[in-house]
Amino acid sequence: MTLVDIDRVIEMAWEDRTPFEAIAFQFGLPEKEVIALMRRELKRSSFNLWRKRVHSGVSQKHLEKRAEAISRFKCTRQRAISMNKISKR
Repeated sequence: MTLVDIDRVIEMAWEDRTPFEAIAFQFGLPEKEVIALMRRELKRSSFNLWRKRVHSGVSQKHLEKRAEAISRFKCTRQRAISMNKISKR
């Protein structure tokens, strides 16, 4: 994986509404490999905070645990991103 791909996987893993299945679909990484990547790339304290958040119930990282009202991977309030620049409102 390139550094850009690793950065995007980490970003997606931090997002509460992006499930592990979306990461697997886009990058071919199952949950165990995402956890290993996060453990390898993050500081220990950051990794511990992330794991605690994923298992806290706040996060919707597993499709089986998601509310049926959530049908998107992206938040509706997220601005469009094109060419690595955030679009103006």
